Order: sequence, then C-alpha cells, then structure tokens
Amino acid sequence: MLQPSQAFSNGWAIDTTAPVDLDNSNDSYHPVFKAFLAGSFSGTFSTILFQPLDLVKTRLQNPTQHVVAATVNNRIQPGMITIFANIVRHEHIAGLWRGMVPSIARCVPGVGLYFSSLHWLKSKLGKEDLGPMEAVCLGVLARSMSGVALIPITVIKTRYESGVYKYNSLSGALKAIYKAEGIKGLICGLGPTLARDAPFSGLYLMFYTQTKRAIPKEWLNTPSTASVLHFSCGVVAGVAASLATNPADVLKTNMQLYPDKFPNAFSAAVYIHRTYGVQGYFKGAVPRMLRRTLMAAMAWTVFEEITRSIGLK
Repeated sequence: MLQPSQAFSNGWAIDTTAPVDLDNSNDSYHPVFKAFLAGSFSGTFSTILFQPLDLVKTRLQNPTQHVVAATVNNRIQPGMITIFANIVRHEHIAGLWRGMVPSIARCVPGVGLYFSSLHWLKSKLGKEDLGPMEAVCLGVLARSMSGVALIPITVIKTRYESGVYKYNSLSGALKAIYKAEGIKGLICGLGPTLARDAPFSGLYLMFYTQTKRAIPKEWLNTPSTASVLHFSCGVVAGVAASLATNPADVLKTNMQLYPDKFPNAFSAAVYIHRTYGVQGYFKGAVPRMLRRTLMAAMAWTVFEEITRSIGLK
C-alpha cells in the first residue's frame, strides 16, 4: 500500500515480493494493469480521508495567509489549528474538502501510475529484494514518470486549495490557466514538484524496504500481524521522507500560487529565507507529514492486500 503517492503529494512505495513475468499469457489482465488498478483503488480512500490536512498545509505555505496564531522573531506564523478553525468558521465543514476534485484527479491515477511504473521497473530489474540504492533509484524513476504526466492537475489542485483562485470546475481551471499563462502556467513549479516527489518516493521506498527487511518474515506472512506491520513500516518511512522533502514542497506551493512573483525556484527560496528564515522552509511540515505518512502507510497496506487477492503476490 502506499505517498505517494505521496500517494495519490503525492510519494508512493511498492515492494513486490518477487518479479512478475509480464509475458504470462495465462492471465486475462496484464500484471502492470492490475498494479495500476490496485494502486488507484488504494489511493482513493486515503485521498478523500486526508484531504483536510493537505488543504491546511497549502494554506500554511501561502505567503499571503494572514491568520495569526503566533509570532516568531517578530514574524507572523499562522498555526495549523488556527487555520483549521478559520476554514471551518468561514467555509464550514465542507470547506475542509475544498479541492477534492483535482485531488482525486491527480492522486488516484497518480498512485496507479506510480505503482504500475514501479511494478514494471522492478520486474525488468528481475530482483526479489531491492538494495538501498536500487530502491531509491526505482522510486525516483517511477515517481518522476507519474509526476510529469500529472503536473497540470497538480497546479490546479494547489490553486484550488489556496483559496486565492476561484475556479468553477477542473476543465474551467485548465482553460483559464492556459488562456492567461499558456503552457508555462500548466507546468508551473514542475522542477520543485519533482524535487519534492521524486526524492520522497525514493527515500520512502528505501526506508520502507529496509524497515521491512528488519522484521522477521514469518511475522510479515502472518495474516493477523501483516497489515499492522506494513502500516508501521509505512509510518516510519513517511516521517523520514516527508521531513527531508518539505523545503521543495514550500517552493512548489509558492511558485504555483504566484507564478508572476516567483518565476523560478531561486526567487521563491530567496523570498522565503528573507521573510521567514530557515524555519520558513518547513512551513506546513506537520500537516504534510501527517497526511503523507498516514496516506502512504494506509495505501500501502491496502495495496498489499489487493495485490495478494488478485494474484500479483
């Protein structure tokens, strides 16, 4: 199960126990297609469940956010609980799921693409157990493939959640961005997005596989403990990978919300450092870590169960 895809920030991880013969004609469905379906299904529930955390994270990273929770070094620092309460107060409970449509449009196929890409890459590698560097490389490649394919939806999702843009529909947002900013607007923040998601997935997969390797196999093969152990491994991997990639997530959010003000990652980095200091690169770290960690762990657990039931394991 997932992460992330990430996973569907994103970043997701897969560790199939053995390579699968993609040329097996005895099955009516291609293994990669099965992996795509299993990944998409595993990402749907977790995307809906944890959308409020992603919304709060985006609002925290918005440089025009004026909800005051605390002041650090004479700088306004809006807090997670304050923003959460403000959303409920002004937009009601339903407001916590603002941006749900682009989130589903991005995360569900994104997780499916990640799992199927990683399944295909691992089967081509032909190894049952991945080493640390192999896990990092495969995770980075798989997430980069899905990240590039879905960057326009990522831009729309960020803008929906920010509260700054008032789009009426997904198609309307695509048309509005293309008309006002061209293709450049639809791929805005691609560099920081990949700098966030690709390392997250690589690090997540490495931490996940190494944590699983430290657990006795008989425990992982016991139905009563397998799901709990997979979920626990996912939590450990998610926390470590989320903290390592949060600065890139902050840059991505600023560039996608204000492309005129931040035309590149360097300008966004300079602004964040001057305005908030080093801690500015970790704005939104708590809700992001909670969402990506729990989402990845849950999706991975579901994916494990689904792949086992449909014969991918």
